Amino acid sequence: MCRFILAQGRFPARDILEAAVGMSCGRTADHDGPVHVHPHGWGAVWREDGAEHGLGVHRDIRPLAESWRESPVPNLTTDFLAIHARNATLPENHGIQYTHPLFRNDELPWYFMHNGFLPTVHTLLGMESSTFDSREYFDYVIPAGAHTIDAEQALRLLDAIPPGGTSGNAIAVNSREAYLIHWTSPDNASPRYFTMQRLRTPEMTVISSEAIPDLAPVDQWEPLKPGIVQVIPITSADVQLLHS
Repeated sequence: MCRFILAQGRFPARDILEAAVGMSCGRTADHDGPVHVHPHGWGAVWREDGAEHGLGVHRDIRPLAESWRESPVPNLTTDFLAIHARNATLPENHGIQYTHPLFRNDELPWYFMHNGFLPTVHTLLGMESSTFDSREYFDYVIPAGAHTIDAEQALRLLDAIPPGGTSGNAIAVNSREAYLIHWTSPDNASPRYFTMQRLRTPEMTVISSEAIPDLAPVDQWEPLKPGIVQVIPITSADVQLLHS
């Protein structure tokens, strides 16, 4: 169970990072989920001209609240930023190899952040047992060699996951575009916990696991409808805001 946030447009990176810090500590928790604190590492991915794959990346196994000031993120100037704070569902899955964003070095490299627990998805990959559900979900919903995510196909894949998990909420990023996946198993016990919230202003679009009062009053946030895969353009320094 994790928390994440993405911002697109014109925004202070420090504000988005501080919003993620608040979620990681439970300061903005207003939901029906059992987890309020997310201390098991964090990571970020952002658009950066001149960086490898056109994307900057940071990972840290320490709690976000303890280590964010030592990262490059507060001082970034970028028009796309996604941040993930992790609470490991299984105690053995700790360490940098489990810290999001996960990475796959395909012909078109991908970065992936997941919020939820999908312990049965490995069966659809032909595996006898699961070793790390987020990695298995990554490989399932974005097959090796894929350059895009087809929304209809992705939702069919999600609906085919056997019962026993919670959510497939995810942010997937390559050098061309990002994708928001908003999908939760129909039998999960915490629907509000997994409902993403969106804030739209003339300057920016923010999509977050929780409404963040420090960014805007709660009544300015809108819950996203379930079962969507949304493309987020990130290829231009003057991106057109995601208002659809």
